Amino acid sequence: MSWLYLALLAAAIAVVVAAEWPRLHGRVGAPLSGDARRRRQREKRKQSLRVVQSTDADDFAASVERDLANLPTIEETDRR
Repeated sequence: MSWLYLALLAAAIAVVVAAEWPRLHGRVGAPLSGDARRRRQREKRKQSLRVVQSTDADDFAASVERDLANLPTIEETDRR
C-alpha cells in the first residue's frame, strides 16, 4: 500500500506545480525574449502617461446626475 501513497503524493505535487507554474516561472525561470520586449514596451508606454487631476468635483457630480437622469426606468405598473 505504500506505493499507492507515494503515487498519490506525486500526483498532488504535480497538481500544485502545474497550478503555480506561471508564478513560479516568473520568479525562477529565465524570461523569454518576447516577454522582456513586451515588458520594456509597456514601461515606455507607462512613462508617457500622466495623471489628470480635476479640481472641480461639481462637474463630475453633475455629469453623474445627468447620466442617472437619462437612464431608462420602468413604472411599478409595468412590472405586472
